[in-house]
Amino acid sequence: MKVEQDLERMKQSIDKAKDVRYRAEAKLEELENQKQRLLAELEELGVKPEDLEMEISRLGAEIERSMEEAWALIPKELVNHES
Repeated sequence: MKVEQDLERMKQSIDKAKDVRYRAEAKLEELENQKQRLLAELEELGVKPEDLEMEISRLGAEIERSMEEAWALIPKELVNHES
C-alpha cells in the first residue's frame, strides 16, 4: 500500500534527521571543548582573546626584527646571494 510506503519513507527521513542532529550536537560539543582549551591556553600565555590579532602582529614584527638581526651577524661574504 502507498500509505505504508509513505510511512516507511517518513520513518527513514526522521531517523536520518535524528542521526544528522546527533552528529551536529557531537560536533558542537567538540568545538566548544576546543574553544575552552584555546581560551585556557591564551590565558596561560597572558593574552586576552580580543587582543589576539594585535599579539599576532606584534610577534610577527618581533620575528622579522630577529631575522634581520641574525642576517646582520652573518658575514656578507658567507651569504649566498644566488637563490
